[in-house]
Amino acid sequence: MNFPRTSGILLHPTSLPGPFGIGDLGPEAYAFADFLINSGQSLWQVLPLGPTGYGDSPYACYSAFAGNTLLISPEQLVEDELLVQEDLTAPATGSTERVDFHAVHELKDSILRKAFARFSQNASSLRTAFEDFRRRNVSWLDDYALFRALKDAHGGVAWNEWDPAYVRREPAAIASALEKFRDQIEAHKFYQFLFFRQWFALKAHCNARGIQFVGDIPIFVAQDSADVWTNPDQFKLDPDGNPIVVAGVPPDYFSTTGQLWGNPLYNWDQMRADGFKWWIKRVDSTLKVVDIVRVDHFRGFAACWEIPGGDQTAERGRWVEAPGKELFTAIRAALGELPIIAEDLGVITPDVVALRDGFGFPGMRILQFAFGGDPKNTDLPHNYVSNVAAYTGTHDNDTTVGWFRSVAGEGSTRTAAQIERERKFCLCYLNTMGKEIHWDFIRGVLASVANTAVVPLQDLLGLGTEARMNLPNSTEGNWSWRFEKGALSADIAARLKELTELYGRTAKTPM
Repeated sequence: MNFPRTSGILLHPTSLPGPFGIGDLGPEAYAFADFLINSGQSLWQVLPLGPTGYGDSPYACYSAFAGNTLLISPEQLVEDELLVQEDLTAPATGSTERVDFHAVHELKDSILRKAFARFSQNASSLRTAFEDFRRRNVSWLDDYALFRALKDAHGGVAWNEWDPAYVRREPAAIASALEKFRDQIEAHKFYQFLFFRQWFALKAHCNARGIQFVGDIPIFVAQDSADVWTNPDQFKLDPDGNPIVVAGVPPDYFSTTGQLWGNPLYNWDQMRADGFKWWIKRVDSTLKVVDIVRVDHFRGFAACWEIPGGDQTAERGRWVEAPGKELFTAIRAALGELPIIAEDLGVITPDVVALRDGFGFPGMRILQFAFGGDPKNTDLPHNYVSNVAAYTGTHDNDTTVGWFRSVAGEGSTRTAAQIERERKFCLCYLNTMGKEIHWDFIRGVLASVANTAVVPLQDLLGLGTEARMNLPNSTEGNWSWRFEKGALSADIAARLKELTELYGRTAKTPM
């Protein structure tokens, strides 16, 4: 579908400032919404909002339906009389510039346990709302809460390492677990209630002021997730719950062994046989949480790289076709027009283009990828079409300033000569001396014909590599960046608003 001419900021809520070691859905989220409004923006793009598992990555969640309880605001729990002010004193969570996930988990888990205890002991005014939440979300909530309770009981190991009766979901074992872990199950349901209560309050606040949320659906789900545990027939697993084949990408210029992601692959025959019910439920759920969905690794809906489950590299994989046309036809028939942005980055083949264009999904253009020297490069703004989403960079890239200042060396995929050629072409193309290269990039995407333009907050603030959100194929320090309170000045808002108005992207506030 064609989106109106708009612009916005990419900022995951974990990157907000605040006193509890991680950004959350409390006062700073509302302050950021005010900044978006004051700067004329109409989009707030976030990463997946699920409960993070291995590596604290939002792309490896314990559920495709649940919310990340680390984002629950303790301050709002005080307002709901689930905590008292003394419960919030002196949190020890390390630096305010980076998220210490271990410390934050301990702090937030402790706070949530106190909130649940107070809720359980008192005749809370929230009880009716909680019961309504449970009824409306029974299709995923019961299984997820049991999954988390059993995972806790097994010391946090992956579900296919649990007691065999639980792995196979034997009815007697499940019935026993429901009784044995009743309190823990109830607590996890309550934590989900708190997350969605706070999220939908923030969303309503933003929507009423002309701000829409762009969310993210990773094409694959984590092996260690409630989704795979409760729907093993939807994935290519052996009888013990181990993946027969896993996802990744083949060897290329950047990696001689490819990338081994390890996600289990879908049993498309089974999904086709039941009318893609799981996918329809997933997209429907996501479109209740956000307004627009970015679908990650869209090319995997045409064909995906299938790697034998026991392999240590991606070299022995093979391309296997996926029924993308059937899938999106079924989703659209069930849900209507789909506000989807297709993440079509990388080497895109004609079948992927046909799938994307057949449904009218806008693809993505990344200005940072534009300056290799080819004037036909589709990431150069003069080659854009209107039905695309243009970005200065993404959460997987270095920041614009970091990219511009980069040098050849260990870990770099570019030689010194390549870097210099790209830098010269960039300066010439953007007609700049590069003193404020981030603003040159921002102007480039805002001025383009792309209907949607999005700027990562790091680029708006002109930050360097130290503010990078994620370095693919690494596990150290990712997803932990936070911006400092007070960084979003009135001058930045005014400058962004001026460009937004100049290029016809100003938000229209609902009446």
